[in-house]
Amino acid sequence: VQLQASGGGLVQAGGSLRVSCAASGRTFSGYHMGWFRQAPGKEREFVTAVTWSGDNTKYADSVKGRFTISRDNAKNTVYLQMNSLKPEDTAVYYCAASRFWGSFDIGGIEYWGQGTLVTVSS
Repeated sequence: VQLQASGGGLVQAGGSLRVSCAASGRTFSGYHMGWFRQAPGKEREFVTAVTWSGDNTKYADSVKGRFTISRDNAKNTVYLQMNSLKPEDTAVYYCAASRFWGSFDIGGIEYWGQGTLVTVSS
């Protein structure tokens, strides 16, 4: 699976942004998809994930109620809608794919996208 993230940019605090991840290669619908992020000087961390069917999601506490993950299997694309953005959301956002929902963490990811930078100004 090849993953191509896009949609990052500069946004003011309180604003919104949507990033996308287009997949190609193996059957996209067979993979759970998610997003991680890495802020400058910090380790990569889990943000959110969605099952291959789209019927279950999980979120980091820091983004619950503000971020929404969704996927369109017909378009082989997963989306991350980010609302009420804060300066601490500034990071490179990486999309990720794995067949294993229970281990959807950094060690369990099978494929990574190249990342897209989101900068939130105060």
